[in-house]
Amino acid sequence: MARPRKPLLSRDRIVDTALALIDAEGLDAVSTRRLAAELGVSGPSLYNHVKGKDEILDAVADTVVGQVDLSMFDAASGDGAGAGVDWRTALLTWARSYRAALAAHPNIVPFLARGPGRRPAGLRMADAVFGAMVGAGWPPAQATRIGALMRYFVAGSALGSFARGFVDDATAYDPADYPHLGQAHLLADHQQQVDEGAFETGLTALVDGLALQYEQMRVS
Repeated sequence: MARPRKPLLSRDRIVDTALALIDAEGLDAVSTRRLAAELGVSGPSLYNHVKGKDEILDAVADTVVGQVDLSMFDAASGDGAGAGVDWRTALLTWARSYRAALAAHPNIVPFLARGPGRRPAGLRMADAVFGAMVGAGWPPAQATRIGALMRYFVAGSALGSFARGFVDDATAYDPADYPHLGQAHLLADHQQQVDEGAFETGLTALVDGLALQYEQMRVS
């Protein structure tokens, strides 16, 4: 019988393996030597597809950002008239998709926080957000700030869990020392509800605040 063939080495396989490794063990786990071992190939063979670790991390980061839905910006209009999607709805929908992509791969977030660099998916996202805000009537400088503000907020919300930061031990929160933390030991059991609720509360507050600025700008 013929021996089973190993899957051919490809850039996609390298990136997928690197992402799985980052998800499981963090950014520091990625090296060309480790990836070669995980893929069952010799180290030099990786360099037929990628130049090195930096290019692999860039590709992984762009793969994650490529999962973010940007279609709402194609339909965004300045004031919500007609069949278009208004800029507020577009921001809300995009931010939720963006957070979902990052929350699924939180270990890559510190690398993504450096900015899009030359990564195509990251640049497409920055272009889409900026273009939609300018198209809605925001001055370019303020559109840039809105894009930055939303990136800070979404990345921060995906980086860690507020609820998971509290231990599941009521004795850790002595009411003599922490009179308002009597229920803090229950937070970890409600992590998703707390963290997603906090994200939605903050997101709504941000966009509502921007909407007030927008209306003031339009009448001034």
